[in-house]
Amino acid sequence: MSQGVRTRPVGSGQPLSEAYDTALLDLDGVVYAGGSAIAHAVDSLAVARSGGMRLAYVTNNALRTPDTVAAHLTELGIPTGADDVITSAQAVARLISEQVPAGARVLVIGGEGLRVALRERGLVPVESADDDPAAVVQGYGGPDLPWGRFAEASYAVRRGVPWFASNTDLTIPSGRGIAPGNGAAVEVVRIATGAEPQVAGKPLPPMHRETIIRTGAERPLVVGDRLDTDIEGAFNGGVDSLLVLTGVTDGAQLLAAPPQHRPTYVDADLRGLLTGQPEVTGDGAGFRCGGWTATAGADRLELTGDGEAPDGLRALCAAAWTAAGEGSCALDGGKALARLGL
Repeated sequence: MSQGVRTRPVGSGQPLSEAYDTALLDLDGVVYAGGSAIAHAVDSLAVARSGGMRLAYVTNNALRTPDTVAAHLTELGIPTGADDVITSAQAVARLISEQVPAGARVLVIGGEGLRVALRERGLVPVESADDDPAAVVQGYGGPDLPWGRFAEASYAVRRGVPWFASNTDLTIPSGRGIAPGNGAAVEVVRIATGAEPQVAGKPLPPMHRETIIRTGAERPLVVGDRLDTDIEGAFNGGVDSLLVLTGVTDGAQLLAAPPQHRPTYVDADLRGLLTGQPEVTGDGAGFRCGGWTATAGADRLELTGDGEAPDGLRALCAAAWTAAGEGSCALDGGKALARLGL
């Protein structure tokens, strides 16, 4: 994929499941939400797999182990092995292992996923700043992580112990709504210490490297619902991406996306893996996709025509991103998005 400024979603004459050898799928907001499968996810992934596409599940959530994630997906009707799951815990454990001696102690502020990943790299998880750790690692520990764990991290970091974070997502989806994520917990330690952690998770290169090492993908497609992790991670890794609208990103955020947050493809849900992607064409009258035409006015985006909502959104993206160039589109797209039910 070219790293030039993207001004419109790309078309594909082939189903994406045939154009790419591996789908690198985010989990929350893409495959499931609140523990339940998102509509069309199970069937779409089964068809993609049966056609020869490898499915790998890539998550910034460091709490659960690959075995646990694989078991959950299998229960949902998506047969998955632990080797098909890549977590930010694995990425940060590799990052730490490259900077501390073999067998070193690491103070863990988080859950079992971090401990398992550290042991996989030959490191020893410990629980106290007084256990002489060579590093501190912080990952999402669930809603019941005790406040005292942040103090433990702070004690070690203020002594000069290197500090690592699995990821810095400020929020995480839950069955009851949006909850504070590991990034919010990292802010607590940052405020207390004035230090900055080394971060491994999406959208940063250590996570992409871990994913490619573990999957061997040659033509990967990142599939996600977040612009600032999934799509930016694909941009940083120089690979293509599919944004699905089943998670946190809404139409307004997509239209305002700066270049590093603009996906290659846009679709409603994971059925988009099984189809080609329509071309967005431009002429003096605006940008057309399907039955829709989008234009950029002086202060707002306009949408005329009729048809499938994703086609209208693709046309609007072209109008917005072209108007914004290397920046972020500030034109009002509210009325246009309302026509699409977005």
